[in-house]
Amino acid sequence: MGSPVRVLAEATPATRDRYVDLLRVASLAAVVLGHWLMAAVTPDGVGNLLAVVPALQPLTWLLQVMPVFFFVGGFAHALSYRSLLRKRPEGSTDSVYAAFLRARLQRLLRPTMVFVLVWGAAALLIQLLGGGGGLTGVTLRLVTQPLWFIGIYLAMVAFTPPLLRLHERYGWGAFAGLAGAAAAVDVLRFAAGVPYVEFLNFAFVWLAVHQLGFLRADGRLGVGPALPALRRPALLAGGGLVGAVALVAFGPYPLSMVGMPGEKVSNMAPPTLALLCHGLWLVGAVELLRAPAARLLARPRAWRTVVAANGVAMTAFLWHLTAMLGVYGAMLALDVPLPEPATAAWWAQTPLRLAVAAALTAVLVAAFRTFERPAAPATPPATATGTGSAPLAALGATLCLLGVLGLSMVGFAGLLEGRTALLIAVPVSAPAAVAMTLCGWLLVERAGRARGAR
Repeated sequence: MGSPVRVLAEATPATRDRYVDLLRVASLAAVVLGHWLMAAVTPDGVGNLLAVVPALQPLTWLLQVMPVFFFVGGFAHALSYRSLLRKRPEGSTDSVYAAFLRARLQRLLRPTMVFVLVWGAAALLIQLLGGGGGLTGVTLRLVTQPLWFIGIYLAMVAFTPPLLRLHERYGWGAFAGLAGAAAAVDVLRFAAGVPYVEFLNFAFVWLAVHQLGFLRADGRLGVGPALPALRRPALLAGGGLVGAVALVAFGPYPLSMVGMPGEKVSNMAPPTLALLCHGLWLVGAVELLRAPAARLLARPRAWRTVVAANGVAMTAFLWHLTAMLGVYGAMLALDVPLPEPATAAWWAQTPLRLAVAAALTAVLVAAFRTFERPAAPATPPATATGTGSAPLAALGATLCLLGVLGLSMVGFAGLLEGRTALLIAVPVSAPAAVAMTLCGWLLVERAGRARGAR
């Protein structure tokens, strides 16, 4: 008998779209590499290389690939929810939603909660022993920041059923409606000066990208009655790129597609119309590469590599900042000189730092990968006994969303002092955020757990 990865790879059905799996792994890997490269750590704290060398900011148009991950998420969510609908008993749509949320959240929240609980316990111990200053304090604030992505993804999962129905009714019109809403928000924000309206684009921009995944699931990105197979992705990529360039050149949008310290306007937080155009060009570009990538993935060794990476991708994403900051902490502890960022000595040291960070990430993945293993396949209840389960599951997903976003903002620094951060105008502490996430997860589990026939 072969290894589990080999067995899983060889059992892959011919109908599976392997390119989607590659995009999922590649997008998370690009985010990890981007974080490692952008970190400008000195004995005084952690800065951003893009702020030190602004000429490097155009690289974010390649390395800011979160839109690709959310696009792939839309594709996967459409297939998963439709599969559950086909298996449902008569009259049990309510429980299908709960089963869908439970299935999607398990793979996401199990490794996330292990990460949160391990770091929470470590942060409490460090601060009880009187630590928490210097790079340690910075680490306690920074390690949770990537969790914003988990929170946005949770919202996408929760909104999949209603938005999928809109897609099935209106097709490209549903995407156009979300994109138009994102544009209207920016007009109100920049032209009319309406306060707080910009936060609506956390929904409109990312859900519009997610909607493109629905279109791909129905084969409507690459083919059409009036357009040859490659023309639509080319139009998407070209139109998105031209739009992003025009908005940055003539509008109030910054060049960088990631957040920069001290900037008045960020393309990321909250997202802007420029970031949506950036997402369009990325989606079009990866679709243009679909055919050659499919030929590559037909090779057994290449596909086994993607299968193995997919099994640990979320764990690696969660722990990669821990590894990176651990490398810098070890260097400071061993009195290894930290050159000034962007100097020749700093660039010469970069390959070694990246190699050690990758090795430490691999060790952490080996320790925690078991929590990313998929649970049993989701099934709706055998009988239509799940009435009322959808509202319970929706409440649980909302609590998870708020808890994870709150934790990404507040971090684990200042636990003993009761440090808080504002989440939708409400102060939230790290313990409160963790409690909300756990309670929400329990509600989703209760609502979505399959029941046998009575």
